[in-house]
Amino acid sequence: MKPYKTILPIIVVSQFCCTSLWFAGNGVMHDLITNFGLAESALGHLTSAVQFGFILGTLIFAVLSIADRFSPSKVFLCCALLGAIFNLGTIWEGNSLGSILTFRFFTGFFLAGIYPVGMKIAADYFEKGLGKSLGYLVGALVVGTAFPHLLKDMTTAFPWKYVLIGTSSLAVLGGVLMVSLVPDGPYRKPGQKIYLSAFLQVFRNPNFRSAAFGYFGHMWELYAFWAFVPVMLKTYSTIHPEVAFNIPLLSFLIIATGGLACVLGGYLAQALGTKRVAFLALMLSCGCCLISPLVFAQGEAILFVAFLLLWGMVVIADSPLFSTLVAQNAQPEIKGTALTIVNCIGFAITIVSIQLLTGIKEVTTSNSVYMLLALGPILGLMVLSKKKPTKWYL
Repeated sequence: MKPYKTILPIIVVSQFCCTSLWFAGNGVMHDLITNFGLAESALGHLTSAVQFGFILGTLIFAVLSIADRFSPSKVFLCCALLGAIFNLGTIWEGNSLGSILTFRFFTGFFLAGIYPVGMKIAADYFEKGLGKSLGYLVGALVVGTAFPHLLKDMTTAFPWKYVLIGTSSLAVLGGVLMVSLVPDGPYRKPGQKIYLSAFLQVFRNPNFRSAAFGYFGHMWELYAFWAFVPVMLKTYSTIHPEVAFNIPLLSFLIIATGGLACVLGGYLAQALGTKRVAFLALMLSCGCCLISPLVFAQGEAILFVAFLLLWGMVVIADSPLFSTLVAQNAQPEIKGTALTIVNCIGFAITIVSIQLLTGIKEVTTSNSVYMLLALGPILGLMVLSKKKPTKWYL
């Protein structure tokens, strides 16, 4: 078995490589719209297709207890290979909106065997210090999600298809690394049967329930923010014509800085407590939603970018902390299933917020629409503020 000090970096690199599939379509969105004659609203629809695929995938994985019944590393590899294949389908010259939506849907479906399974693998190795470990893991997800924007900026002299080829190649590499170098962890307790009741069973624990609902509030904001970062930058440039942003590069930086916040949040949680740090991050991101119209109105481009960088950090910093609390409050034999269930519901919520913003943006040019993203954090903060019958894990 590999020494633990090498296991976490391998998991992190594998997670980064494979989750680059997530926003591969967003990284070349303008090219897809131009080449296939799509409407501007395709941004929301294509993003939601990935989310919907992920939701259905996590639901099936949870009901069948895939991550608990089979070797997580092998599940990770299979899903990485299949996700890479469907991601490549987007470069087919005969594509229409329907076929692109289908390819993005199945890419999202197989991401269900990558992101939550990667967390399950980490939980099987790092029972102590799980918050810090998941901080690195979610940080890898964040950078992987942002990477297609950077890849687009780096390949401006080449056809847009290189972004999709590059992300698919990375996914294959990540899957191979995981199955080759990360065997089943010492804290893994394999499930021997299908737990059809697991979807309801996990929510009987009030501490698990509170952590899950805090996560749901966070998810209402997160992916809608990520999806609309390029739109925010373009909108600001339109309002202030003297400003010329490098939108792909800035989109990468704004999203990717959240990876650093995840790592820092993990270390802060060790000193201050997991729940406390999660609450603070959720409160700060809520504040960013509420003041966003004022920041659009002011004329300093540096201040606007700095604001988005801050928002990009606090919007994701609580994610690994909520996942830590979920994992710690789940039964060991269905830990992977519990993480998958919470991911399933959380990503279902992202579709609602993304589609809501997409629909409203079609009928108004007001930048106050981003205040709607505060609804999730507000509800999450309300749940976290309630008295619990038992103590949280810290």
